[in-house]
Amino acid sequence: MSSTTDHGATAGRTARLRSALAESPPLLWSFLYFFCLLSGYYVLRPVRDAMGASSDVEAVFPPEMVGFFAAHGIPLQELILQVLSTCSFILILVAQPVYGALVSRFPRGVFLPVLFGFFILCLLGFHLLFDSQVAGRGMAFFLWVTVFNVFSVAVFWSFMADVFTNAEARKYYGYIGAAGTIGAFTGPLITRALAEKVGLANLMLVSACFLAACVVCIWKLRRWAVSRERETGRDNESAMGGDVLAGLKLIAKEPLLRWLAAMVFLGVGVGQLLYNEQASIAREGFATAEARTAYYAGIDIAVNVLTLVVQLLLTRFLLSRYGLLAVLMIPMACLLVGFAVLTASPLPIVVGIVQVVTRSNEFSLMKPGRETIYTRVPREWRYKAGAAIDTAFFRGGEITFSWTYKVLAAFGSQMVFGVGLLFASVMTLSAWRLLKEEARLPSERADVRGGPAGGTDAGARPAAGAG
Repeated sequence: MSSTTDHGATAGRTARLRSALAESPPLLWSFLYFFCLLSGYYVLRPVRDAMGASSDVEAVFPPEMVGFFAAHGIPLQELILQVLSTCSFILILVAQPVYGALVSRFPRGVFLPVLFGFFILCLLGFHLLFDSQVAGRGMAFFLWVTVFNVFSVAVFWSFMADVFTNAEARKYYGYIGAAGTIGAFTGPLITRALAEKVGLANLMLVSACFLAACVVCIWKLRRWAVSRERETGRDNESAMGGDVLAGLKLIAKEPLLRWLAAMVFLGVGVGQLLYNEQASIAREGFATAEARTAYYAGIDIAVNVLTLVVQLLLTRFLLSRYGLLAVLMIPMACLLVGFAVLTASPLPIVVGIVQVVTRSNEFSLMKPGRETIYTRVPREWRYKAGAAIDTAFFRGGEITFSWTYKVLAAFGSQMVFGVGLLFASVMTLSAWRLLKEEARLPSERADVRGGPAGGTDAGARPAAGAG
């Protein structure tokens, strides 16, 4: 009886997915786009994590930096993640206005393929660096993957907000997220299978092929988006114009964006406490970069299996029925419980379990939920403020809590997770205030011709009770 019921439930989910594909032709290309994007990234992520957990400073940092730290008596080997996080944040701050200029001055049909073309060229360069065993390659790669990840995913979801309405987003984002999760599952499998056989250099070429497929998907989806925008009277194709720092100015001005930024900052922060503790475990438990890469690939596989299950079974239902309330507050409850357990019993196995659960909740529930907000706001909010939150605030949280961990670790794991529990409580408050601001938005965006298309005026935010 149970197997019959399970088979019927699976058949029902498959039928709903087929119906969604029939209703929305661009959904298939969105599936493929996100699948290829996350496959390409997750081929690289275990390599990046292995560099961060390495104890070989000569392989990670250039000789000049190693010599500088040694000359000043600073134990660089004990500060690898902290130095890498600091440099990542500085690079993000430099890249943010460059990205702002790109999206301000060029139409969508130009800046999307140019961005991905740049990423592909970089991967070809890293293939040569790793193949030649150039000193300092680990740092260069760690920094680049960080920038690639935050900008490519931010651009993806901004583009999806161009393609789909809010009602469609609530129905489809769970499915699109599942496609990405399958890609995030595929990437580590490829890395786990090939890392010790073909070497790290050739993994760069594998990732580059996935990104080339993303460019094809962008071309297909753009044609659909332009056609639909002409029918509905929206113009998301022309250059946005405006200030290259408009994203940060919007965050300072708009309460909804401020609470969203605070939630992302704190979420990254508590995750960083877990990540640093996990890196310490990996550094002590595995002797080689290849072994650490395989270990991190295994963690990623566990995260993505759980994420996929939640996306297929719960995300669409929760978003359609309860909106943001459920997809934000369920992860908050899990985070609070997880850090409470870690404060009481900070065992390595518990660290791994909480890491898997919290990362899964972020990918399967919180991220799709947050992205539905951008379907109801002007273009400049989506491409500029959204990117600023996903880059500057995301990496700001990373660097702040990476150094915070270093201080707290001196007092033991319980202190680390006790402080993490405090910040998780503040994050929950931020999520609650975000929900109140989100309720003020209209049911759909108002960036129509003659309206505040990509603008920042008061018309973009209705009075309380609207929608």
